Amino acid sequence: MGLNKSLAKVVVEINETANKFQASIVIKTDDKTIDAKSILGLTYTVISSKTFQLEIHGKDEEEAKKAMSHVFWKNNLPVKVV
Repeated sequence: MGLNKSLAKVVVEINETANKFQASIVIKTDDKTIDAKSILGLTYTVISSKTFQLEIHGKDEEEAKKAMSHVFWKNNLPVKVV
């Protein structure tokens, strides 16, 4: 799967949402661990993965968990927050 316009919008939305928070936001897939604040790593992960696990730690982690979960579910990306 390549990066089409709608997928590019999803990547940007995930990245912009992650960057609103001070918390560390890491996305884990079957074989990768990516910083959600890294647009390049995020692009490859969203294109090639089917499921996602978010690990969020920091002083604003509860707000970040809610916002990041919303972005993933809104874009029909299955996510588990730990």
